[in-house]
Amino acid sequence: MINIAKLEKEMENILSPFRFQHSLGVMKKAGELATLYQVDVEIAKLTGLAHDIAKEMSDQELLLFAQRHHLNINQIELANPTLLHGKVGAMIVGEKYNFTKEMQDAICFHTTGRENMTMLDKIIYVADKIEDNRKKVPPEVRELATQNIDVALKYFYTVAIEKAIHKDKLLHPLTIEARNSLLLEQLKREKE
Repeated sequence: MINIAKLEKEMENILSPFRFQHSLGVMKKAGELATLYQVDVEIAKLTGLAHDIAKEMSDQELLLFAQRHHLNINQIELANPTLLHGKVGAMIVGEKYNFTKEMQDAICFHTTGRENMTMLDKIIYVADKIEDNRKKVPPEVRELATQNIDVALKYFYTVAIEKAIHKDKLLHPLTIEARNSLLLEQLKREKE
């Protein structure tokens, strides 16, 4: 597998300066969260750094790549192909950098979330939302992510759902499933 320094150079050549700075921010935050939640820090940092490797591909490029690689494309992704950047990115890092399935999954679902997320999935999803270059994140939410990552996840899922409804946009079903999964886990814990 590639090391962080080499991947950083590759990402700098692939991504725009804005997206590269965001990716560096996600890498840093993923490392911090990995330390807190006892996940391999290097794995989290590599995954965070590469999470948006396909973000700047055009809609046409994403659709073509997904079709050529026989990736499942649902109606929501067909209508909004930028959502495919996670799936496409996961495939790219697997082929190009030999990322593990767990790392690929974290990249695949960093935009939508999914049911029963692994801790690495959660770290990448949250790090993407709270990295230091994101100025509109309330400080209490950043703090929340360090205390209870599930509560932070639920917050971001809720914001995404409310935003989609408010703007009359399509909502990816995985986001609803991810939020429901967290709520079901919470209910189970409360009954114990």
